[in-house]
Amino acid sequence: MPPQGQQNAESWALFEADAKAADPIIVPPSAEKRKWEIVWRNVILFALLHLTGLYGAYLFFFKAMWSTSLFAFILYICSGLGITAGAHRLWAHKSYKAKLPLRVMLTLFNTIAFQDSVLDWARDHRMHHKYSETDADPHNATRGFFFSHVGWLLVKKHPQIKAKGKTLEMNDLWADPVLRFQKKYYLLIMPLCCFILPTYIPTLWGESLWNAFYVCAVFRYVYVLNVTWLVNSWAHLWGSKPYDRHINPVETKPVSLVVLGEGFHNYHHTFPWDYKTAELGDYSLNFTKMFIDSMAKIGLAYDLKTVSTEIIEKRVKRTGDGSHSVWGWDDKDVNAEEKKVAQIINPKEE
Repeated sequence: MPPQGQQNAESWALFEADAKAADPIIVPPSAEKRKWEIVWRNVILFALLHLTGLYGAYLFFFKAMWSTSLFAFILYICSGLGITAGAHRLWAHKSYKAKLPLRVMLTLFNTIAFQDSVLDWARDHRMHHKYSETDADPHNATRGFFFSHVGWLLVKKHPQIKAKGKTLEMNDLWADPVLRFQKKYYLLIMPLCCFILPTYIPTLWGESLWNAFYVCAVFRYVYVLNVTWLVNSWAHLWGSKPYDRHINPVETKPVSLVVLGEGFHNYHHTFPWDYKTAELGDYSLNFTKMFIDSMAKIGLAYDLKTVSTEIIEKRVKRTGDGSHSVWGWDDKDVNAEEKKVAQIINPKEE
């Protein structure tokens, strides 16, 4: 009969092997080093857009009527939800279901955001998750902050993106008539929702057309674009990894604050089917969760998917970086024996 220590070591080895078999760790390869093929038309358009956006920011803070600035803020929330609650959590990940009125509202909000149709946005996002940090990832963060933030829109796509994109399953979204309608008439309804109506409505309470356009259309649009891009850039580079230290996405509260709850990215890439995209249960940094919960209470959202505490705890202890506030290595309530056992399962990397 083997010694007790050997028995324990063998037991833990079997336990770890079973855990990895059930939930394998995939370390993504680095991106291919290649010269960027710059699309100068896009560079010029985005440069002009951001310059006028800065001017709109000045008007927002110092010149526009308070009601106009408030309207711009409301548009930011609506267009943000069109991305977070709509294109991302509802359609890209199918983390909950929505009845027709909510699907129509979120499609409208998404059109105000002007980040491509839901079908195109969800396709790119599914690519991002399936091929994260590889050449088939549209905004591969291993190419650096600038590329993953905006640079991917200024250069020609890597051939792998087009090749892998053709194999992606999207029939579930094409089956939705609301999304098909948006896709078919996008070039007609997008300018109306994103620019024309946001410019016209403030004039009804006496705002100048000039201020209304630069504040509610241009500045609001540029702001929403950049906070959304932060999820692709900042949230893949700088922060903690309490759930899976083997992947690039991180937890970052500042990003969650401005992107309505999308900055808990290490959790999201570990458990992408959770409608909360985060472990926390409150609404302090997750406005989108509050919105979805509110829709569920009035019967417009249902079948909300989430992850049990038991599964989260096991994953944290097995692959986390030790920064989790409850099951992390700095937990004062964990005694020496428990830490010793944890180190067998999840040795802390130097």
